[in-house]
Amino acid sequence: MRHARAIRLGLLSLGLIAGPVLAADTVIYNNDFPDGKVGSTSGSANGISTETADDFVLGSTTQITSGSFTGIIPKGATINSVGIEIYRVFPAGSNNPPSGKVPTRVNSPEDNAFRETSVSFTPSLLSNNVGTANSVVNNISPGLTGGEGGKNGQEVRFDFTVPNLVLPADHYFFVPQVELSNGTFLWLSAPKPAGGEFGSTSISPDLQAWARNKQLEPDWLRVGTDIIGASVGNFPNPDAQQYNMAFRLVGSVVPEPTGIVMLVAGLIAVGAWSQRKRI
Repeated sequence: MRHARAIRLGLLSLGLIAGPVLAADTVIYNNDFPDGKVGSTSGSANGISTETADDFVLGSTTQITSGSFTGIIPKGATINSVGIEIYRVFPAGSNNPPSGKVPTRVNSPEDNAFRETSVSFTPSLLSNNVGTANSVVNNISPGLTGGEGGKNGQEVRFDFTVPNLVLPADHYFFVPQVELSNGTFLWLSAPKPAGGEFGSTSISPDLQAWARNKQLEPDWLRVGTDIIGASVGNFPNPDAQQYNMAFRLVGSVVPEPTGIVMLVAGLIAVGAWSQRKRI
């Protein structure tokens, strides 16, 4: 009986520990402030699949519960599905050395997704007609293209929730995947995140956005440096071409299992000692 009471006390304590931690969601990363400089495709339509990635950092094991990202879709397009992919930084989970077919894989996403999942989402129309100064849609292959020119469409923010996405501490890339009935989803760029600016969350090091299509896999190209080019158009400064993308992540830190076990074991021991003292 004494042991049963002690075990119940331990399980109750575990529930009290885990509950508040998982419920205390906070903004982990926020740079969902589009600047209209570029739109880069990330998703699938008409049998064409592409990915655009931008990075974030987790200092502790974290459960991602929700977030948002912003882009443009063609007027009249229907959103069929939304998913997200998580990549680590190369060379994690990748063939190394790489193929050598792209200028570099340093600071790129890894070869294959570390995590991928469909999400529940709510689209919000922010503007019925928004344009980008430049775009990356079809010409994703080694060699500078200068981009594919400005694009227009409906500006939409996708607020999403995701179940059971727990990530250990690491440096990651976030990839939204939007499937449309027709046309292409373009993920909008955002200013380089600087803590406090527009409410953004800075990270260090901050890696630029990368993109690839099925033909380029498993390699990636830098949206600014490798595809658009550092001295094309109105952006002669190389730093101006190192684009970031508009997204936000919300979640909660997951306590280390060892710490929980030790704490619960201690509580069980205290409960057992307390019961013994009463006899």
